[in-house]
Amino acid sequence: MFQVASYRPRFTGGHRQTLYAWARPRRFSRLPDPVERFFDVAADARVLAHSHIHPGDPRATLILLHGLEGSSMAHYMRGISDKAWTAGWNVVRLNQRNCGGTEHLSRGLYHSGLTHDVRFVVRELLERDGVPAVAVAGYSLGGNLALKLAGELGDAAPDGLVAVCAVSPTMDLAACVQALERKSNLAYEWNFVRNLKGRMRRKAAAFPGAFPLDPLKRIRTVRQFDEAYTAPHHGFRDASDYYHRASALRVVERIEVPALIIAAEDDPFVPVSTFREPAVASNPHITVVITPHGGHCAYVEQANGGYDGYWAEREIVRFIDCQLARARDAASAASRTPAPSLPLRA
Repeated sequence: MFQVASYRPRFTGGHRQTLYAWARPRRFSRLPDPVERFFDVAADARVLAHSHIHPGDPRATLILLHGLEGSSMAHYMRGISDKAWTAGWNVVRLNQRNCGGTEHLSRGLYHSGLTHDVRFVVRELLERDGVPAVAVAGYSLGGNLALKLAGELGDAAPDGLVAVCAVSPTMDLAACVQALERKSNLAYEWNFVRNLKGRMRRKAAAFPGAFPLDPLKRIRTVRQFDEAYTAPHHGFRDASDYYHRASALRVVERIEVPALIIAAEDDPFVPVSTFREPAVASNPHITVVITPHGGHCAYVEQANGGYDGYWAEREIVRFIDCQLARARDAASAASRTPAPSLPLRA
């Protein structure tokens, strides 16, 4: 059984951890320059990935998913990439539709439960590229996507999918949006809304006439944005219907691949009570780690030698390495097991 390493926060306070991790510059000297790769996930949608590929035979590959209004260039995406690459994994840093400056590549929008694209990428890596194993890890919205994908696949998950991981996942979207609307979270919501509005303006410029911009004048919250754009664009009745149907919590009990969830008691806008729900806690395939501190997508502790102090990133790579080793051991044991002898005919 996987044992998570102890987390010793560099400092306490959910807001302080969150803002420190978001604002602090980071450098990744071990990580090679990425190669751009495009996945044609639908007839009218193309997504961009920044990939780090070891030379030689296909290797196990980690697919990374960013959070709301993030991109493949987010610091945690590169941080996990640095650690996974050093551990011998190939890495695919996937942008959601329209993210990372790709508004012109897809006619539609993305949403917090759009698992179609990552499912497409998993299948292409396993079936076309011949990658022996893949894992999926996501932060915040990306964590919801990783868990929802595993739940939707259920017992039909491909053998090559060895693990999914989620850090601060927004797996109950309604609860997260409600928490985001607290006065103490005004700065976070303002930043999300500012970025969402900017993206819609760029989207409208890329597809003239497809996206009316008049509603932007009245939008002050993420909920209002989802009511005006996300829900109607994707066929949801309203924002509440969208939050319900796009949340991983609806399907998490069906997860049958090894899954790791990391959450913090002091996360400003992801209620930790979600991760104590029976659907989560009673699933034997899910390892839930709840820390007293860590903020939202932060989990910073003191750096030590070659370790940069980003604890959640390190534990994701450790968990996936553990699951990959188990999968290899199981495959090796199966190959050594002799076939049962057939009974002789009377």
